[in-house]
Amino acid sequence: MIKYELKCRKDHVFEGWFQDSATYDSQAAAGKIACPVCNSRKISKAPMAPSIGRSKSAQAADEVKQKAVMMKALRELRDHVEKSADYVGDKFAEEARKIHYGEADERNIYGETSKDEAEALAEEGIDVAMIPWVPRGDA
Repeated sequence: MIKYELKCRKDHVFEGWFQDSATYDSQAAAGKIACPVCNSRKISKAPMAPSIGRSKSAQAADEVKQKAVMMKALRELRDHVEKSADYVGDKFAEEARKIHYGEADERNIYGETSKDEAEALAEEGIDVAMIPWVPRGDA
């Protein structure tokens, strides 16, 4: 596995893990990598510092901190989505298409759909992002 720091066209920086550099290259060329902030698919590698070995306990402590930061960010993202978008349940793909093709009022929506359906929406030029829906508490 290889980890890259990635940057979108709006300068949002995030990391991505790939099986190898060829996997990154093919996914980037196919537009399969999206910025988790703005969903941009124009992604490039950001400059990275080399990884320097550290003790296992220091690495474990960093991983716990990183997980806590990520979970907090995902909870905040969930709150934002729930406050600023309409929940459409399992009719997400259908409603996204209606909005995209002008058959329904334009608005932000969220709901459930399959990975294949999300990819089909993206291929149609419909902006879609799959977000891990974390629980509200620390459970």
